[in-house]
Amino acid sequence: MANKKVLIVLSDADYVPIQRNGKTEHDPSGFFLIELAKPLQKLLEQGFEVTFASPEGKEPKPDPSSETLLAFAGNFYEKKRENELIERMKRENGLARPRKFSEISDDELKGLSGVFLPGGHAPLADLGDNAELGRILRHFHAEHKPTAAICHGPYAFLSTMYAGDKDFAYKGYKISCWSDAEEKMMETSKQGEFEKVESSLRDAGADMQNGIGEKVGYITVDREVASGGNPMAANALGDKFIEMLLAT
Repeated sequence: MANKKVLIVLSDADYVPIQRNGKTEHDPSGFFLIELAKPLQKLLEQGFEVTFASPEGKEPKPDPSSETLLAFAGNFYEKKRENELIERMKRENGLARPRKFSEISDDELKGLSGVFLPGGHAPLADLGDNAELGRILRHFHAEHKPTAAICHGPYAFLSTMYAGDKDFAYKGYKISCWSDAEEKMMETSKQGEFEKVESSLRDAGADMQNGIGEKVGYITVDREVASGGNPMAANALGDKFIEMLLAT
């Protein structure tokens, strides 16, 4: 492996668009804490240098639902440890001021070994149609560099249709993400309707591997892409991503 540098892609949004009574409203959202923290911790433990990037370089916000004790299955110490990791990244690794996508040149991309896209609903707001992100992801795709995404993170793959030849770069790829069935449960609790990640990727040409009732924390690997269906996949996805990075 030529270097140990990884790009982590985040949303600038602290909300998610939701349709209620024929109107578009905004629900609080952001990155899902364990989906970022667990793979991030594994990267740091293996000596990887991480660069955070977002559309406009705003400080990313955690999804409020991901900060509850329920999201950590009642494990207070795990919640505390992962919150401390995020705060340390803000102080020491630029998480408070991510790089703008437009600031990351094609030459800089050549020096990066892989890219990781955590979830939370926020990617639905500003990643799927971002042409600069499409340019970035097309680099990792064309160079067959390890690419990991979890939950709502794979929605960002749609950005490749807004850059280059405007074709979906991951057509035919087997991908797992937050399923339409899981989203329907969220919509019931929120009394509204979100953009569906699974349907959107399938319509673009991905071979979706989702399904309620599958093994908890399942991941899918196809060529350079590793993807996880929900927060329970964060550990397994982080391990697979590390394995792929170390093998390149």
